Amino acid sequence: MQTSQTSRRVACASLLVLAAALLAGPLSSQPAVRYDPKTYVRRSVDIPMRDGVLLHLEIFSPPAPAEPLPFLFTRTPYGVSGSAARLGTSLKELAEEGYHFVFQDIRGRYQSGGTFMMQRPPRLVDTRGPAIDESTDAYDSIEWLLTNVPTNNGRVGMLGVSYDGWTTAMAMLDPHPALKAVSPQASPADMFLGDDFHHNGAFRLSYGLEYAWLTEATKENATFTADRYDMYDWYLALGPLSNVQTRYLKDKRLPTWTDFVEHPNYDAFWQRQAMTPYLRRVTVPTLNVGGWWDQEDFYGPITIYRTLEQHDRNAQNALVVGPWWHGGWNGPGRSIGAIDFGSETGKWYREQLQAPFFAKYLKDRGAFTLTEATVFESGSNTWRTFGAWPPREAVTRALYFRGDGRLSFEAPTASESSGVDRYVSDPARPVPYRKRPIEPTYYPKGSGWRTWLLEDQRFVHNRPDVLSWETEPLADDVVLAGDITARLFASTTGQDADWIVKLIDVYPDSVAPNHALGGYQLMVANEVFRGRFRNSFEKPEPLVPNRVTPFTIDLHTQSYRFQRGHRIMVQVQSTWFPLIDRNPQTWVPNIFKATAGDFKAQTHSIWRTPQYPSRVEIQTVAR
Repeated sequence: MQTSQTSRRVACASLLVLAAALLAGPLSSQPAVRYDPKTYVRRSVDIPMRDGVLLHLEIFSPPAPAEPLPFLFTRTPYGVSGSAARLGTSLKELAEEGYHFVFQDIRGRYQSGGTFMMQRPPRLVDTRGPAIDESTDAYDSIEWLLTNVPTNNGRVGMLGVSYDGWTTAMAMLDPHPALKAVSPQASPADMFLGDDFHHNGAFRLSYGLEYAWLTEATKENATFTADRYDMYDWYLALGPLSNVQTRYLKDKRLPTWTDFVEHPNYDAFWQRQAMTPYLRRVTVPTLNVGGWWDQEDFYGPITIYRTLEQHDRNAQNALVVGPWWHGGWNGPGRSIGAIDFGSETGKWYREQLQAPFFAKYLKDRGAFTLTEATVFESGSNTWRTFGAWPPREAVTRALYFRGDGRLSFEAPTASESSGVDRYVSDPARPVPYRKRPIEPTYYPKGSGWRTWLLEDQRFVHNRPDVLSWETEPLADDVVLAGDITARLFASTTGQDADWIVKLIDVYPDSVAPNHALGGYQLMVANEVFRGRFRNSFEKPEPLVPNRVTPFTIDLHTQSYRFQRGHRIMVQVQSTWFPLIDRNPQTWVPNIFKATAGDFKAQTHSIWRTPQYPSRVEIQTVAR
């Protein structure tokens, strides 16, 4: 609760801002001024929050602003010491427009006081003292900025990627009145259902452990070390998750790892962290940004956008998705690995969308219109706009698994009443999720982590524990625009199983002029589902051995053109190591406490009959 003294400071600050604005005249009448990012002046300060904890700020301002300027505010756990360089790179277009840039170390990280808590949940009433969370810290910081930074126009925008995107979204929950525009970018929304640490209950092992070490081993980022280069071998030698504390962490305690072990299901701990229950209104214009090949947080921005959309009455909530890995829009965005997207998509986004968005809502400048959905259609390499996402005009088509490895838009016939494909999934010989050797996620000398989602999937094609079905060469383009859902009918000899489904664009055997792309298998969409959660993420249940069971797996959404002459492929497998921890495939209440003897090879079956028509459903629009 704000004190009367704080309220008086806010009132005084508001009067000062109003006076400055009146002296300057209407913002829309001011001529555009271009600022040189190299001339920005730095100010470093520690400011108090409502509970007395000091948080560190770095403030960068033009030396002599020609007008009162708004703030652009980013709150991060990754350290603000290198923020000045961003004014000439990822924030260059904004810096030239002119803002007060503010970067803050969140609680317990780098130069800020207090205790760091991973994904600190929204506050509860606390009678022992003032309740705090990332929303209150943002509020208190904005209040301080309005009072203590001269030549400001009383408006604040927030933006950030990943964790910084999450702190941006958290500031929307109980926003300061001066917060006028936000852009949460690649923000997680639910750490159990679809973002960094779990996907549909399956634990993201290599990322989860290495990220917990990165952020919690010390107050500043820490490097995860291993005694070998190939992390596939390292994690396999580590054994069950029950060995992580004793063999690797030893006496080191990482709060997040402890949380993983103690909360293997979607209990109150994870539910309280999830953002969607709190997003009950759209209070400020919101530009949600994501990347089609984001290796960390794709579920989040789509989920936040869709949740806000349910409450958007003033057309203030918009979505932008481009051909990017995690944060790739802050670079050129021309290509990822072997795949070229034909233009510098990141630069286009920053110039044509991000800079005009903030200029309009923070400066009343420009004729920018907030379009509902702006998406990049890979395959044709074009930007498209829609009045809704998924597009209202999209229709659903099904790609059915058929005999002899065929994939067809036609359902199985009566002659295929016994159709089934089987494979043995052995936890001792898991399918790698990317080409080996697999470097540590944050390997200082370079890692394939950023780009693995676009790797050629031929490195696992024809493995005996990977099933594939593909169409004939397409006679016409198939334009995917909307949601993708796998509907599997599967059985297993065990009591649990993971199902990984991948939708793939298979290039023609010869691709001119880049012949290296001949036959390339580009993963367009993918997801994992842990079978025990088929009925409830809160209360897992064992599978019944050899019983055909339906599984619905959300492969999320895409804008992609499968071009004429290409083939569409679906792959199904049950291990994706060490991205996803190994499922014992026997029943254990908590996989984090499983022992080596719990892991057993099992035979899995995917059914493709008229009664059990396994398929992938896609939404398409006219060519």
